[in-house]
Amino acid sequence: MMIKRLLLICACAFAVVAAKAQYTIQCEDTCSHVHGLDMSHYQGDVWWEQVAENSNHKMNYVYLKATEGRDYIDKRYYENIQAAQRHGMNVGSYHFYRPTVPQVLQLRNFRAQCRPQDQDLIPMIDIETNGGLSSYALRDSLTKFLELVTAEYGVKPLVYTYTNFYNKHLAGGCLDGYKLFIAQYSDAEPVLSDGRDIYAWQYTGKGKIRGVKGYVDKSRLMGRHSMREIKFPKRRRN
Repeated sequence: MMIKRLLLICACAFAVVAAKAQYTIQCEDTCSHVHGLDMSHYQGDVWWEQVAENSNHKMNYVYLKATEGRDYIDKRYYENIQAAQRHGMNVGSYHFYRPTVPQVLQLRNFRAQCRPQDQDLIPMIDIETNGGLSSYALRDSLTKFLELVTAEYGVKPLVYTYTNFYNKHLAGGCLDGYKLFIAQYSDAEPVLSDGRDIYAWQYTGKGKIRGVKGYVDKSRLMGRHSMREIKFPKRRRN
């Protein structure tokens, strides 16, 4: 009887250790920040009900890839945005910008998918490549596109990029007036070379969450920033 009891205690202890080994404590488990996700077709099948029910993960928003360049459309965009909103998520859409593709054609592609009436959050523009352009030409190209997006949606979009790319190509004032969403996969918070304020920080590309089999990009708002700042204006939803 004593041996059986010892074996049972050992088995229980092993189960607890194994469970802990399968789950790594993440930022949102222990902090009070406002967190969110970045999703695209790369995540494959998503069980949005489980994602939305992750109250312990405090995921308050999700940005979905809609388009890229002249004519690419993310194959999961429609089902993702419908399912995410059906389960109560705050949803925004983003466009991956190609600096050498005509801005008007890129806006047409994005606007055809990212309809104002479907959005909870303001649009986001993802810039991660210079397309072989000089920094000056890149800034000129990007600025023109951002102005077109602003005119079309009636609100300045978020601009997503990563720390090194910003510091090398975009620092110095060309994005003044635009909120910055900065990717930097490290324990240290990002700091930009020109001292610009950062609205949100994407801190990992290998996050885990129930409802998604693989990795997800996770982010959080910085400082005293709030969700109110990126809510899509209601007047544009009609």
